[in-house]
Amino acid sequence: MATSHASSTSSGQPKKILRVGIIGLGEIAQVNHISLLNNLSSHFLTTYLCDPSPLALAHCSKKVAGGVPKTTSNPEELVASPLVDVILLCNANAFHAPHCILALSHNKSVLCEKPLALNYRDIDAIIAAEEKSQGRVFVGYQRRYAEAFLDAVKEVGGMEKLQYARVRDIIGPNPTFVAQSGTFPRKFTDFKKEDTEEMIAKDEEAMKYALEHDYGVKVTAASMDMARLLASLGSHDLSAMRELLGMPTSVLGASLQHNSPIWSVLFQYPSFPCTYESGINNVPIFDAHIEVYSNEKIVRVDYDTPYVKGLPVTMTVRERIDNGEREGDGYQERTIRKTYEDPYMLEFLEFYCVVAEGKEPKTGARDARQEVDLWKMILRAGFPAA
Repeated sequence: MATSHASSTSSGQPKKILRVGIIGLGEIAQVNHISLLNNLSSHFLTTYLCDPSPLALAHCSKKVAGGVPKTTSNPEELVASPLVDVILLCNANAFHAPHCILALSHNKSVLCEKPLALNYRDIDAIIAAEEKSQGRVFVGYQRRYAEAFLDAVKEVGGMEKLQYARVRDIIGPNPTFVAQSGTFPRKFTDFKKEDTEEMIAKDEEAMKYALEHDYGVKVTAASMDMARLLASLGSHDLSAMRELLGMPTSVLGASLQHNSPIWSVLFQYPSFPCTYESGINNVPIFDAHIEVYSNEKIVRVDYDTPYVKGLPVTMTVRERIDNGEREGDGYQERTIRKTYEDPYMLEFLEFYCVVAEGKEPKTGARDARQEVDLWKMILRAGFPAA
């Protein structure tokens, strides 16, 4: 099934195998990306790994199929290597912008895990670097590549006047799902002190800059924590909301209590409201969905944890129908699952098309800039100026 997403030769194989350099070997690389690239061996080959932890490099090298990859702790060494065609960034958020710009300076396309950047300054620097580069930026909003989500975009686009929408992502702790994924990831602490200090300093500077210069929000422990949560867990939902519904006109209210594990926001669209609620508790379930209401139809997309392979994303449509006797008295409910291909796989196949075929990325840098617009709206509503 996978080769249907990319141009192929008469033998059914893609025209080119892209050699991948991975920067950052934490949870997402170990649980998903390395094994996914192994499975897509007709499209990708992992040739280089980069991480500040020697133990992580040794551990992940053994997970790579198709040959032993080269390893380094220096991102520039990996990016500059002729053995690497594209870069996969799944390191700490604070390094996404500089390493993305580094890849573009070498004319290499990059798939960057979200968030692309934490403020306008850095995202605009990425956009400027991309304009001078032969490489492209592709942001890893994987939920937007699920077949069920794409179906929902079409379904909602054909609905009459929308009345209401709900975006929810209240989940149990990720370690619960990771431990049951069969991937056996490991955490390492053999980092140099200066590497850890640099990561903390860059994250603090980027977040403080965003709050002070972009959002006009006072820098406090609460506003910093909430900004980080929106840039991590929140990006999944807000990005999908933007594609399905467009950008809201305002935020009517936001409950962003410090140390509260769950938060909520009320968005206003031109003709309807949308509630957004998210957070983490200790019940090991994954309650992530988007639901859109009109007078005659309700469309809902349900996501399960991406850390367990083969759990489908589904679309459910509930609507009034003519029952043949009295108009509009009938009801039907349809739950649609087109594929067991997970959103990460579909995302990587789309990235292949962007690089190998010159396709325009749906989730590019300019699209990601709208994410910062939403964070700004939410944080201003939740932390109003005195």
